[in-house]
This record gives sequence, structure tokens and C-alpha cells, in this order.
Amino acid sequence: MKRCFFLLTFLFGCSNHSNTSNISVSLINTNHSLQISGFDKEIINDIAQNSADSAWQALLPIYKMPADTDMKDFQKAQPGKYGVKDSLVIFTPDTPFREGQVYFLRSFDYSQAKDAWAFVREQKQKGSIGHKDLLFKY
Repeated sequence: MKRCFFLLTFLFGCSNHSNTSNISVSLINTNHSLQISGFDKEIINDIAQNSADSAWQALLPIYKMPADTDMKDFQKAQPGKYGVKDSLVIFTPDTPFREGQVYFLRSFDYSQAKDAWAFVREQKQKGSIGHKDLLFKY
């Protein structure tokens, strides 16, 4: 897991733009899975060899949008399985996406992290590392 955060911090820390600008999401497998794209294939494959679902959930958490959107920062991440295919990350939730429900992927701006462990310590603190929420609806 330490290596996973180091790789992402290195990858996005060396660029002049936020990692969130290239990430996109789409539903696949008749809306049963979420496809996350916009990553370098070599980095994603390296992370996949050294990571468990909990590491992916920390890096690319997916949430159900609450009715009161002011509460979205306090939601628990959607549990599920993460997999890698080429440069794509595929997320399949433990419980199926619900029709009409809005979900979001929180993509963090790793370029602002001081180091890998700074990201781990600060990612969940309100107002710390920048992020972008990518919405999708089943």
C-alpha cells in the first residue's frame, strides 16, 4: 500500500496539472460496474499488482449521493471490488447500483500532497487535499 501511494504521488506530483482533469467515469456491464479511465497504463498495472480493494477505495472512493448534498462529505464509501483492465479501473459494487440514484467518484488531486504519507493522513480532512467529484446516475 505504501508503494501504491508513492506511485500515485509521484505520477501526479510531477505534472503541472491536476490528476482530476483527465479522469472520466462510465457505467458498463449493463450498468453493473463503473469504468474509471484517464490513468497511465504502467502506473495502474503496477498499483494493481501491489494493492488490495481497500487501497483502491482510499484512492478512488465511490459514494452514494445523499438527499441533502451538504452531507456528501460524511458518506461512507460504497464497498465493492476493484479490478484493472489495460489502463482502466473497473469498480463493481457489493450491492448493485440503484436505479435513479446519483453516485459520485471522488478523485483527489495528488499533486498537492507533500508526500505519500501526507496524502494518507490528510485525504479525509475537510478542506485539505483538493478533489473533484465525478457524478453518475444509474
